[in-house]
Amino acid sequence: MYYRAIYNDIVKNKAITLTTMLFVAVAAMLVTLAAILMINLSGAIDALMTRAQTPHFMQMHAGTLDMGRLTAFAEQHEAVAAFQVVEFLNLDGAQMVFPGGSLARSVQDNGFVVQNEQFDFLLDLDGEIIQVADGELYVPVNYLQDGTTVLGERVEVAGKPFIVAGFLRDAQMNSLLSSSKRFLVSQHDFAALEPFGSMEYLIEFRLHDLDNLGAFEAAYTAAGLEANGPTLTYPLYRMLNGLSDGMMIAVLLLVSALVVAVAFLCIRFTLLAKIEDDYREIGVMKAIGLRVADIKRIYLATYAGIAAVGSLLGFALSFLFQGVLLEQMRLSFGESGRASLALLVGAISVLLVFLSIIAYVNGVLGRFHHISPGEAIRFGIAQETSSGGQRFHLSMNKVLDTNVLLGLQDVLARKKLYATMLAVLVLAAFIIIVPQNLANTIAAKSFSTYMGVGNSDLRFDLQQTDQIDAKAAAIATALAHDSDIAAFVVLTTQTFSARLEDGSEERIKVELGDHTIFPLAYAAGRAPLAENEIALSVMHANEMGKNVGDSLTLRIAGHEQNLTVCGIYSDVTNGGKTAKAIFTDPSADIMWSVISAELVDATLLDAKLVDYAGRFTFAKVSDLDEFIAQTYGATISGIGKAASAAIGIALTIALLITLLFMRMLVAKDRYAIAVMKAFGFTNTDIQVQYIARAACVLVVGIVLGTILANTLGEALAGAVIASFGAASFTFVINPLFAYLLSPLLLTVVTLAATIVGTFDAGRISIAEHIKE
Repeated sequence: MYYRAIYNDIVKNKAITLTTMLFVAVAAMLVTLAAILMINLSGAIDALMTRAQTPHFMQMHAGTLDMGRLTAFAEQHEAVAAFQVVEFLNLDGAQMVFPGGSLARSVQDNGFVVQNEQFDFLLDLDGEIIQVADGELYVPVNYLQDGTTVLGERVEVAGKPFIVAGFLRDAQMNSLLSSSKRFLVSQHDFAALEPFGSMEYLIEFRLHDLDNLGAFEAAYTAAGLEANGPTLTYPLYRMLNGLSDGMMIAVLLLVSALVVAVAFLCIRFTLLAKIEDDYREIGVMKAIGLRVADIKRIYLATYAGIAAVGSLLGFALSFLFQGVLLEQMRLSFGESGRASLALLVGAISVLLVFLSIIAYVNGVLGRFHHISPGEAIRFGIAQETSSGGQRFHLSMNKVLDTNVLLGLQDVLARKKLYATMLAVLVLAAFIIIVPQNLANTIAAKSFSTYMGVGNSDLRFDLQQTDQIDAKAAAIATALAHDSDIAAFVVLTTQTFSARLEDGSEERIKVELGDHTIFPLAYAAGRAPLAENEIALSVMHANEMGKNVGDSLTLRIAGHEQNLTVCGIYSDVTNGGKTAKAIFTDPSADIMWSVISAELVDATLLDAKLVDYAGRFTFAKVSDLDEFIAQTYGATISGIGKAASAAIGIALTIALLITLLFMRMLVAKDRYAIAVMKAFGFTNTDIQVQYIARAACVLVVGIVLGTILANTLGEALAGAVIASFGAASFTFVINPLFAYLLSPLLLTVVTLAATIVGTFDAGRISIAEHIKE
């Protein structure tokens, strides 16, 4: 009986069945994709870091190195399982010439290494440890992804020819957010290149137990060992590796949750429409003694069939799209080794969607208990009581058209009925605006301020060079005498010892200078304005347990001074552990210096880049747009694609739901339409009333959706961004899209669906339906 009921219902209501199945399929597909991508990303990163034996603790150091002291520390510290010092030969990008051009404009620190013997291995695209021969060059996989080079190309490095023998995965520096990239050469070629670059050292440790990482880091600091450079740890490597793909998955999860909510609303629409159509039959079934449970079982069987087919279809569709989405992930990290687990989690996700739908349908069908057999048989539709709109009287109306007034009156009188459509339009606006706002924010120059980089036009980086202060002064003098420069600031980073409340000491890298010219976005507080103030990165503040207003003791110029924490900011540069202040200490060595400048006329940027890069060859000269493209390019692209897909999904949702809703309304209002036609209302008059109803709900939906997208949506997006290191977050909104184009698209789609959905109102027979 159930099979026949399902078959008959599907044949009778093909459009409703297909629409419902479509929404279930899309919801199941998105949920499955998010689950599969999340498991694969996590597995691929873990597999890469395990195979490469990534260091648990790594200290970059530029300058002289006391190898004996480091070896003694490693041997005496029982937590250390393995220790090594890796030579990293920094070369200027202009010395690395590919067929398509040099890396002179690269914002990365491109350096050369040889394969390690103990751990921190560089892997090929098959996941094997690379063994490189003389004359061969293995290039970071990022330069394959951006089209810089291909396999077999001839490359010149400092005038020496190399052949690109392959591409490498670097568990430490794979991420674009990592400021350095390692090229692999043989020991012989490394020695030949050494005179052309500056040496930096990667001091690396593997621990017996990663849980001891915090204690080991404190011990390294207390020992006063080499630390002229960023400090990076295993958890930070993992976070940086997952940032780009992780943000895309987070957006997909957000859209998935919203589409699942819309799928439930769609099912509610179609189910209510079905009940309206079958109202008299339901009354007959109750009159002849069928139990409510038996009647519900018939409908449950139908929707269980639709949900099952939709869920299976969505699960199958996820396989079509996951290949494209996993392609770049596999290229960057390799196979996850968790394909079976990802498939299982995806299947469980689909099952949960299916069970949730069945539970929801069962809840909606509970209204069968309130259907009166006599009323259902007599009227054939549910009888409603008006709850509003009494103040709208035709005799008092001097402004609105009669049909428009009747439409508004109906919305106010049946608010519960229109609440579902309102919820769908709010969600549709939310789905359109939030991903687009997130994409705009990440693509904006100001986003760098959430990641630890001030918003400027030009940027000069000085590191791995001698006399940094004198060279920075030379650049500052040139900028000061350049009439095309509107503002500039010199920031120098020095290391200071901080005494913590437990009596231990920790070295802090403090960036000194005026931090108000190109300020960062602060999660709490503000930039330092006085010499007794200091701002901490989120990671430092969390580890030290410091909040705004707390005190921090630093040893400055040989004396301990108490500084007040005035601000906390996000930073993913230099290991995420930085601080900012304006005091001076000429006795402390300068680790590196960054000079930022803003142009009077931004159109001069390219010319200024060429000019200053030629004049100051010892500095890395770049512009912020190039920095963003090279650092967040993949993330911007991924979220941009997700935002475009979200627009299509939201508009499809609005179109189909409005169409279904209007058809349901026409079916429900058959008697009222017949009466209006008997009083002389034309088909056009009736259609205008429905358009007025849709327009009323649409306006409220767009306003609420826009407000929620820019408040709740910003909070949700901020939570996603914060999980990847940026603790403060404010949307960069494109007003043309958010306040004009988005509402216009929703309006066109909704009103078009209303016109099509109410077309059948003109076919209602006066005699037949008044007789009913």
